[in-house]
Amino acid sequence: METPVLKRKIYDALLRWKQKKSRECLLIKGARQVGKTFIIEKFGREQYSSYIYLNFYQNPEYREIFKGSLEAEEIYKRISVYVKEVRFVPHDTLIFLDEIQECPNARTALKFLAIDDLYDVVASGSLLGLHYREMASIPVGYERTIEMFSLDFEEFLWAAGKSEQALGVLYECFERKEKIAPGIHEHFVALLRDYLIVGGMPEAVNAFLDSHNFQEVYATQKKIMESYQEDIKHYASTQMRQKISDCYHSIPRQLAKEYTKFQYKVVSREGNARRYENCLNWLVDAGMIAMCVNVSTPQFPLIAYEKPEQFKVYVTDIGLLTSMYGYETQIALWKDTISGPAKGGIYENLVFDMLIKRGFSLNYYKNDKNTQEIEFLYMKDGNVIPIEVKSKNGATVSLNNFITEYHPPCAYKLISGNIGVSGTKITLPLYMAMFLPAGGEAGFA
Repeated sequence: METPVLKRKIYDALLRWKQKKSRECLLIKGARQVGKTFIIEKFGREQYSSYIYLNFYQNPEYREIFKGSLEAEEIYKRISVYVKEVRFVPHDTLIFLDEIQECPNARTALKFLAIDDLYDVVASGSLLGLHYREMASIPVGYERTIEMFSLDFEEFLWAAGKSEQALGVLYECFERKEKIAPGIHEHFVALLRDYLIVGGMPEAVNAFLDSHNFQEVYATQKKIMESYQEDIKHYASTQMRQKISDCYHSIPRQLAKEYTKFQYKVVSREGNARRYENCLNWLVDAGMIAMCVNVSTPQFPLIAYEKPEQFKVYVTDIGLLTSMYGYETQIALWKDTISGPAKGGIYENLVFDMLIKRGFSLNYYKNDKNTQEIEFLYMKDGNVIPIEVKSKNGATVSLNNFITEYHPPCAYKLISGNIGVSGTKITLPLYMAMFLPAGGEAGFA
């Protein structure tokens, strides 16, 4: 049976960019193997009469195209020299610059290609390491950036064969705050556990769809992790390589603590910010991790109260995180036989995965007395909305106190159980995190 083509939300974002753009190139950044190249190629071949593909990693000679003058006409001439059977159709050609971090001049050239505006240009890359420093200039004002992640939970459900209509029925329960029928609820709890193990990396999802064999999925994830290790060797300086790897592989231990704040001493005994801070920034640039910063006061606007020295670090794909704990832990999670702080941290990362992929900007709150912790906060309509995450059902003392003290218009408690409402506190199944309304404008993504 042929594996179905994975449906991705970012395709609609590409269509909107094509329709609305004006003298603007598009840069899609994200971790390796999240599907950037596949979806842009699909977009180029389906939406344009001519599609030109330049991959600077596979074909280093293409870097010559961007040496010398960066005037648009000169670039087009050089493309015709280096690329076979190239065809330029005015206003109906897509030029795709893949792995653009390998050619800093190409990033600079986006400005001139945008001003010319004769052909559409999309670039992609992970912007690994410190390549920013190698560029003569960054094309501010001529480049729109979208961050692409692996499949979110809703896209995973589409891949698993769940129709828009089926999800619409579930969404109606969310909107009306009505309990879900037990059979349907248990079905989606099981699907969420599948996602907890498989995650959203396209290769891992396809392995799951092809075999429904978690061992095959795990082998695929280990292969992806090995490729990430190769990227660290390829892009990071010699002095930073081991430290970057140590930071990344400390995340399972960071999330297994009672308080999941990132601590440098967990990376190594001599760990401190001076030693490892640039390593975390490198991993963020690579799209491999994302950070969630504590706030001193959970009030609007949250950025005004951030405490940059206190933050949590999450892996941007939940399946890769669970694979870092090992196959036996993945199966224990799937069977729901695991307990303790590690489970709580993993479910925090699960909800973070589900929300950040939908455009949420998240903080967390832990007061100075260590008596109150709210896993996530986000802003919506000038208000701060709290989200508490429970891997099982349980009391929510911190959330109750938060509601009493700060009076948010609503507060969410995410649990393994069904829907419930108590005043402004809304209890939802964990899988319904995919329906939470994001605050602000999420852009094209």
